[in-house]
Amino acid sequence: MVFSDLFFLFVFLPAFIFLYTGARLIDRRLFSGRLECEHPFANAVLVVFSLLFYAWGEPVYVFLMLGCVAVNFFAGKVIASASNHRKIALAAGVTANVAILATFKYTGFFARILADLGIPVGIPSIALPIGISFYVFQSVSYLVDVYRREAPAQRNFFNLLLYISMFPQLIAGPIVRYGSVAAEINSRRASAEDISDGVFRFLIGLGKKVIIANQFSEIADQFLKSDMSNLSTGGAWIGIVAFTFQIYFDFSGYSDMAIGIGRCLGFHFCENFNHPYCSGTITEFWRRWHMSLGSFFRDYVYIPLGGNRAHQFLNIMVVWFLTGLWHGAAWNFILWGLYFGLIVMVEKFAILPYVSRIPRPLLHLYALLLIVVGWGIFYFDDLGRMGVFFHSFFGLSADHWDFVAESAVFDRFWLWIVAILFCMPVRRIVSSLPSRIFGESSAGHVTVALGTRVVVSALILIVSVALLIGATNNAFLYTRF
Repeated sequence: MVFSDLFFLFVFLPAFIFLYTGARLIDRRLFSGRLECEHPFANAVLVVFSLLFYAWGEPVYVFLMLGCVAVNFFAGKVIASASNHRKIALAAGVTANVAILATFKYTGFFARILADLGIPVGIPSIALPIGISFYVFQSVSYLVDVYRREAPAQRNFFNLLLYISMFPQLIAGPIVRYGSVAAEINSRRASAEDISDGVFRFLIGLGKKVIIANQFSEIADQFLKSDMSNLSTGGAWIGIVAFTFQIYFDFSGYSDMAIGIGRCLGFHFCENFNHPYCSGTITEFWRRWHMSLGSFFRDYVYIPLGGNRAHQFLNIMVVWFLTGLWHGAAWNFILWGLYFGLIVMVEKFAILPYVSRIPRPLLHLYALLLIVVGWGIFYFDDLGRMGVFFHSFFGLSADHWDFVAESAVFDRFWLWIVAILFCMPVRRIVSSLPSRIFGESSAGHVTVALGTRVVVSALILIVSVALLIGATNNAFLYTRF
């Protein structure tokens, strides 16, 4: 099940809202201020619906997630104790989590490597559980945060299950650190403003996914999934730029929807995107793109390895190797990670010290070109097709432009314009206009802001539902990673 599914929007979500609201009323009437957990019934409803949400597509892997939660629950209790076994429990817990991820995500990949080297091994066919990369990283963050005394160990198994399985962020993030929501599991409040902002954020994400990302997926597939032997240079550029828009609006749309649902429930998830295509360097791009993953690798890998203090080049390349490998068990993802790692290293010494002297438009073009090339590496898990693509991309094909490429631009001209605009902080600028015109606390500001939000929300919902009826290409990209 995905957020942009009609069943989720009109069956699952309304049923959850009805039962969760009823549970909150019971909690408020019976338990408020009298128990350590102020929301026992609401949390129970959230856990049940989270397990249903996950089991909808692959019920057998619910047991894998439950086993993962059990391992982390007992490891966390040992880590929180004052015994001499804290480090052993941390190492065992982290190893178990990594082993679960490696078994399901990388066994086939490494078996194929051994087979290619002439070592006779069987290549297992293991289905990848949805969201495993995200909930395993959240489990690791829980253990490390408890070990560092940055958050208390969870004494209630179902509360830890709630943290790891919470359906808003379960299958594609953002990677929610345990310390950031630990207190909100037992005690949280969702004001009218929280709910209003959360609903609007959810609908903005829905629009990004359905109205923009899904349309660009059709353009990208037209050029990048078909026979590439006749791919023109223009077609290669149109296809990969379409994918560049698709992956941003797809993933940031999911993050907006997750953050919005969490806000309605009283949880404050971290931001995951900050207009990354406005960046002037690749270093800046990665501070703006998938920020929860970047901060995870910084705090749990880069700094423990020594950070900037020792072996900096090695530390950076290890982090970027792991970043690529985390995205998928294929050589293109590893190449993609190392590609950006090398650029970040070069920028650190050759560009960042002089960035103030370089015109911003020039920096912006430089960053965009490298980003688009990076998405070309990311897209093709078949290295042969990748080679054919880049042959055309760099102008080495027989045709530099054709009617198909021209049609992809001009037949959907306004889609390209909308995508370009919404890669920039347009929403932030527009939302601030009423306060600038009428004043922050004036009745005019409140009326215009509320009216605009209602109209925009209604339009997004109507257009999205219309596009979803009969849609065949609606999966979120990052659920595969």
